[in-house]
Amino acid sequence: MKSKLTLLLIVVMALSSVFGIGVAQDGDTVNILFWQAASHMNPYLGNGTKEFEAAALVLEPLARYDPDGVMVPWLVDEIPTVANGGVSEDLTSITWTLSEGILWSDGSPLTSADVKFSGDFCMHPDTGCTVLDQFANVESIEAVDDLTIKITFDVAKPFPYGPFVGYLTPIIQKAQFEDCIGAGALECQESFGPIGTGAFMVTDFRTNDVITYAANPNYRVEGQPAFDRAVFKGGGDAESAARAVLETGEADYAWNLQISPAVLSAMEAAGQGTVIVGFATSVERLLLNHTNPDPALGENRSVWMADGSNGHPFLQVDAVWKAMSMAIDREVIAGQLYGAGGVATCNILPGPPIYASPNNDFCGPDIEAANAMLDEAGIMDSDGDGIREYDGVPLKVSYQTSTNAVRQNTQALIKQWWSEIGVETELRNIDAAVFFGGDIASPDTYSKFYTDIEMYTNGSSGTDPETYMGGWRSDQITHPDNSWNGNNVVRWYNTDYDALLDQLAETAVLEERASLAIQMNDMLVQTGAVIPLVYRGSVSAFHNSVSGRLLRRRYRQPGYLLEVLYRHRNVYQRLERH
Repeated sequence: MKSKLTLLLIVVMALSSVFGIGVAQDGDTVNILFWQAASHMNPYLGNGTKEFEAAALVLEPLARYDPDGVMVPWLVDEIPTVANGGVSEDLTSITWTLSEGILWSDGSPLTSADVKFSGDFCMHPDTGCTVLDQFANVESIEAVDDLTIKITFDVAKPFPYGPFVGYLTPIIQKAQFEDCIGAGALECQESFGPIGTGAFMVTDFRTNDVITYAANPNYRVEGQPAFDRAVFKGGGDAESAARAVLETGEADYAWNLQISPAVLSAMEAAGQGTVIVGFATSVERLLLNHTNPDPALGENRSVWMADGSNGHPFLQVDAVWKAMSMAIDREVIAGQLYGAGGVATCNILPGPPIYASPNNDFCGPDIEAANAMLDEAGIMDSDGDGIREYDGVPLKVSYQTSTNAVRQNTQALIKQWWSEIGVETELRNIDAAVFFGGDIASPDTYSKFYTDIEMYTNGSSGTDPETYMGGWRSDQITHPDNSWNGNNVVRWYNTDYDALLDQLAETAVLEERASLAIQMNDMLVQTGAVIPLVYRGSVSAFHNSVSGRLLRRRYRQPGYLLEVLYRHRNVYQRLERH
């Protein structure tokens, strides 16, 4: 993903000015490796972490979270609350006040009009905003005066910090983007070089390749950033990115090092760099297509129909998906392929702990029980070819994910386990830039989902799960009419789940919210929407020239860490050395 949950918001800041760390490899430049290259820099149109992170060196939200889960002001002086009058007593509005004197990199002042425009840009029905769920229940955004913004909700909002908090919904400049709102948003050239309030500004953008940044001369913090230049290089693979930091010293930071633990440990032993693992909410999961991906259906391929006429021929059958889940040995995947960076899980929402369900239904591994379940359901191999059939349809699945050694090894293991229960599996791996890309003409994106099964990691964008769990709402189903930009890519339609979300939106007590979140987690995993596999830590590497003091500081500086260093976009985090 999309997670999609955060890695590096402004890695340059984290490595240098925020933590007081000196110049890295070539003096005035910090080199960042993302083996998934960014296709643009507009978070409101982003389909993957690569776009969000590339933009985050330039664009900033009103507030962020620190490593302990505390919200911290960024473009404002304080966080609005009921106590300070910033949130209304009836919880239907929140008022933010911008800090004085903040400038865009072009020297013009940041005003409330820019904040209002940012929300209007996303909420425009024709924009195709991929983070629209962050604006759930927003009725209006009003620029009260030059520095004051009032957001009004159509329901009481116990957690009103979805819009403009975190790197998914930063502030974009109205003057730059006002001609891009609506149907032409995807083609807007401004998305390749946004003007921002952040520490850096874009000097060169090469689609699906490399982005070059220079220090923002109008940045509000004196002495920051410490680097004059940043290079955000995309492409390649996780192993080559790790090697560039840990062995050759060609780069300062490498992201999402999803490679064999043994290989990664051997690289770290070279002594050039340091590996760090952080846990938040990200889960590697299998997504089950609830629609029929048969190419013979033409324009109706993988399209959800309101009358239910285009359902998957067998993946919605309880005995089938339950047996497929039970056949998987998650401990083997986590232990052998992820090492310290993974923990076996049966939950789509494994943390923070208050939201973690005790669910372990259909979790396995139990090949014998899985076969017995299929036998009892009458799903048999009638012709002796080793493949069971349901209603005359062979249990043959196409299973896709991004190109990555750990993911291909995971695919191979799962294919073997499924073969032992009579399910034949065709494996596909797609270049990450394409799989997580936003090209609506491509048949190979995760959002098009033209296969039966797909796999990737995603997670919550904050400590509160409401927005994240809203990604499975029925009106979030991905389809051609929303340019395949809905978050509900599995096309799972469940009005009972929608009702729980509505209840969550009106619930203020933390324990009650946790109870509802657990119910939604269980509904997702106990009805075959998703099959969670591994609770993923985000594995990153720093060259020792910049990481030593960073590690010793133990991440005390608020504001960047979660979004800066890790794939996870929330702040419930345990940091460990690996």
